[in-house]
Amino acid sequence: MREALVELRRLVALSVPLAVTQLGNMMLGVVDTLMLGRVSREALDAAALGNLWLMGTLVLGTGVVLGLDPLVAQAHGAGDGRRLGLLLQRGVVVALLVSVPVMLLWTVTGPVLELLGQAPHLAAEAQTYALVNLPGASAILVYAAMRAYLQGRGIAGPALQVVLLANVLNVVADAWLIFGGLGVPALGVAGAGLATGIVRLFMVAALAWVIVRRGLYVGAWTPWSRAALDRGELAAIAAIGLGIGLQIGFEVWAFQAAMLFAGWLGEVPLAAYSVVINLASVSFMVPLGIGMAAAVRVGNLIGAGRPREAQRSAWVALALGAAVMCASALAFVVLRDALPAMYGVDPEVQALAAATLPIAAAFQVFDGTQAVGCGILRGMGRTGPAAWINLVGYWALALPLAYWLAFPQGQGVHGLWWGLTAGLLVVAAALVGWIAVRGPAGAVYRRG
Repeated sequence: MREALVELRRLVALSVPLAVTQLGNMMLGVVDTLMLGRVSREALDAAALGNLWLMGTLVLGTGVVLGLDPLVAQAHGAGDGRRLGLLLQRGVVVALLVSVPVMLLWTVTGPVLELLGQAPHLAAEAQTYALVNLPGASAILVYAAMRAYLQGRGIAGPALQVVLLANVLNVVADAWLIFGGLGVPALGVAGAGLATGIVRLFMVAALAWVIVRRGLYVGAWTPWSRAALDRGELAAIAAIGLGIGLQIGFEVWAFQAAMLFAGWLGEVPLAAYSVVINLASVSFMVPLGIGMAAAVRVGNLIGAGRPREAQRSAWVALALGAAVMCASALAFVVLRDALPAMYGVDPEVQALAAATLPIAAAFQVFDGTQAVGCGILRGMGRTGPAAWINLVGYWALALPLAYWLAFPQGQGVHGLWWGLTAGLLVVAAALVGWIAVRGPAGAVYRRG
């Protein structure tokens, strides 16, 4: 018990700044949503659809870059400083390569949304939102590589400081560009996208400056050389990262597909779904931070040759993730009327969102468990099983059930959320079972 409490304190100490950083990243989109909800329902829907395609395409690229996660964590645990420096360099190379197809996909946002059955006027606005976001695509991925480098070494403060400053900048830029002022006309949806793109460029520049200024590379660096372009090592990062990207993607794409279903139900259901998924995404940042901390701790302990302690860390992290999401579920029920009111949407949308929140609360515990479970597998470098589990849980169960409940059964948005909840239960149970049978206790660090 004493060892478990010590591990709990270590996980909390690491997960709090990671969770707040994730929340800060999430708040960039939340602020866009909050402000655009005060422009019009159409502006809110257009930005939601634009982000659907932007995040849906970005998630796979981000996942590929996050192939660094277990490699950095395990190299740090093994005290392999030269490899840490090479991993950062290779991560930046992978990020720049992956950003090219991501940006190309962003240029066809509007036509894709129309093909997916969305209203042409909303698709056109979403296209504008995507195009002004283009400069931020490479920045997001390079930032992810630098953050993985710091995070795997247990350094969480710099990314937190940068994202907090970025949020202040984003509020100012959003207010200025969305509503106009100082000689700039009100740009609405385009202003929100432009502001967010500028802020993302600021974030990558600021984090790079902090790493250099504070000497955070000392002891974990090697001069740039052709080794940074080693095809085999780049492929190894991409191979692990592809599993992470698919694991995250199958989950994110499922919720985005459900958003498309909501769009077929009409503008009010789409706006209500957007509000609820936004709130659920905010609460998800806490277990996601715990999952990231678990990935670091499990990876560090495997690298240090202490697999049994890594297994104990995994169980403590799972319990912590489930516990914090119980509190989140309670908040969704108690504050179901107050939370949607923050978005400034019209009464019809607010009422539907409030009625949906208790259903969303039902899957909070499962959501926390699966987020931490995926982090544990990521720390082990075993990303394939999580991808397969998500594929089956969300696409073979959750989405078909959600569609059946929403349309043939006539339950609308409520049916979408019940279907997603069922899939999430299956995913969480499968991940816990896999960790119990084939978890970190048998893992071995391999130098590369």
